[in-house]
Amino acid sequence: MRSVRSLLCVLVSALFVVSGAQAGSASDGQGCKSINATGVGQDLGGGNTTATISHDGRLNGTTSGHFDISGAPPVFAINGTVTFTTNHGTLVATVAGTFDVTTGAFTASGPVSGGTGKLAGASGTLTFSGVENLATGAFTETITGSICGTHEDEDPEE
Repeated sequence: MRSVRSLLCVLVSALFVVSGAQAGSASDGQGCKSINATGVGQDLGGGNTTATISHDGRLNGTTSGHFDISGAPPVFAINGTVTFTTNHGTLVATVAGTFDVTTGAFTASGPVSGGTGKLAGASGTLTFSGVENLATGAFTETITGSICGTHEDEDPEE
């Protein structure tokens, strides 16, 4: 009888440990949200850009970017910041990547480095990839990645 009680105690303890581990892992991932947005924008010259972001409620709004350009053609290195302005607040990403002046293709990625409003305290990584029309400066882009630790409402479309 004593061994049955000991076995029962071990099983109950194991059940609590497993339940606690599952609850912990659910809350660890719960604070991060996948990003899959699109942007339509304009290269303003001088390393400055602006875009309208859609298809991702968290970041729907506008962006303004400033990039320092270095290197030699045909592929330049770009480094800069992109600031999202949404109805939830602002979010800043510091990115680095490349811009191909023969095709207009660009890609840049980097960490989220600040935010305000419901996006204050956010962290994560964003990747921007797209193509610029070299004649007009118009571009389209996709923005992917994840943002963690935001204080936004459950419904990001609001």
